[in-house]
Formats: sequence, structure tokens, C-alpha cells
Amino acid sequence: MLLPARFAVHAVLGFVGLLGDTHLLGEDAFNSEAERFIPNIRLTEKNWGQGAPEDVEKILQSTARQLFPFTGKKDWADILIGKSPHGPVVLFRRGEKGEYIINLNTRDRFWCQYAFQFAHEIGHIICGFRKGDKSNLWFEETICEVASLFALEKLALEWNHSAPYPNWQPYAKEFKKYADQRISKHLLPQSYSLQQLYKERASVLKAKADDRETNTRMATALLPIFRESPQGWEACTFLNLKKTRQPQSFETYLNDWRDNCSSNEQRKFVRKVSQSFGVILPLLTESQAKPRPRVK
Repeated sequence: MLLPARFAVHAVLGFVGLLGDTHLLGEDAFNSEAERFIPNIRLTEKNWGQGAPEDVEKILQSTARQLFPFTGKKDWADILIGKSPHGPVVLFRRGEKGEYIINLNTRDRFWCQYAFQFAHEIGHIICGFRKGDKSNLWFEETICEVASLFALEKLALEWNHSAPYPNWQPYAKEFKKYADQRISKHLLPQSYSLQQLYKERASVLKAKADDRETNTRMATALLPIFRESPQGWEACTFLNLKKTRQPQSFETYLNDWRDNCSSNEQRKFVRKVSQSFGVILPLLTESQAKPRPRVK
């Protein structure tokens, strides 16, 4: 759906917190402090067809607001946004001042597509994407698919009461519709578990991390866990701290993720995700279970 052009004169609404359905959010509304968790987002590409650059920035800022505050981290590098003819991507290369570089593959005023693509790439940033062994990259790709669905659902809630411009409020339902259509298309049957899907597709995923059909089917199964515990995005910031070029099993990857976490709440989240794949992590020793400072 194309959003009608904005009014020539409008009042920009300030951020008033992520209110609404606490069952979907899984926690109380954010206050204006949440803005401090959002990195600065700058467009390096100005031609977005019918999408005015200032409006593109608004949708990207709105999308970022659905994910970054849950990470509990405020020192994110800026994000530079360009365009790609080959699909959305976050580059390993950084900007001159250490900025993340994300290229999107969309245009005009298809705000759902902007949000979906940008949220996926934000997922990579949150997961601490880095070069190295690709054996378990499919899991990171799956988490990024969760990020897209999670952000779309939250955008629907936020825009319903606090859209960037008052006349954009009717578009809120389009975010939910976009997410619902993707979820319904890839939802696992009740008789078919995520553990079963993983066992069937494990070898394929090792060779093709971006198997989007499987990534998205897995994401629909993981989404309820993130809805219930959105603080799980904080746990995701520890996902790749021990990633090297040395191949490792999925079980070891998950165990490293759990060990990387700095709080017991984060470790509980990792354990819950691991169990959904049929992976039972070994118990931590008393010293390992103690909270510790975040490692950057």
C-alpha cells in the first residue's frame, strides 16, 4: 500500500512511549528515555522515488524504535542508509567514523517494505554480526526474520496512537496486515514442531543460511517467545561474541551464546530458545551463573 503524500504543514509528534497491548509487548510502555537507545540514522541516498527523504527517515526511525530500546544498550554507532539493486544488506565495511552501512532495496512510499527490510538488518546489528564460520549463520538470519515481524507488529501499535504525522495514523493497520500475511503463509502446523523442522533442514541451512522459506517458518515459531520476553533482544547482543572462523556445532554455538550473556534473565531466554530447537544446554556452575558486566 502506498501512503498518501503528507500534508504540507503538520506538527511532528514527539515520542510518547510504546503504549498499547501489553500482552503483545510483554512489558510496560517505554517513556521518552527510550529515545536515548536509538542510533542516529542518516540517508546517504536521497532518491527514493515518491518517498521524500525526510519521510523515509521518519519510517526508519520509527522502525529502529521498536527494537533498539529492548537491547539495553545506548552506545550504538550511527547508521548510514543507502540503496542496493540486489536486495537489502548490512555491510561488514564501516563508514569513516565507524558507522554501520545498510543498503535497502525499496522506493516510493511502501513503508511496510522499508520497515521490514530495515528491521531485518537491524537484527544483524543487534546480533553483533561478524565474519567467520557460517555453519550457524542461518540462526542469525532467522533471528533477523523475527526482528522484521516483531517490528511490524509493534509499529502497528505505535502508529495507532502516535504516528510520525497525524495523517499517517490510518496506515498503522497496514503494518499488522503485512506481518499477518507473512506469518500465516509460513506458520508451522500444530502437529509439526520447530525441533522437527530443524532436524529436517539442518544440513540445508548449513550450506544456505538465507533459506528464506525455512528462516521465516522458524521465525514464526520463535516470535511468540520474543513477544512474551522482548528483553530477549538484549540477550541477542551476546550471540556472536565468541564467533571465529572455526566451525562449530549448533549446540556449541547456543552454549557459547548462553555463556556470553551477562545476566540470568538473558540466560533463561537463551535456554528457552534452545529448548524450542530440542537442544538442552548443560547446567552452569555457580560461578558461571553469577551476573557480570557486559563485554563489548
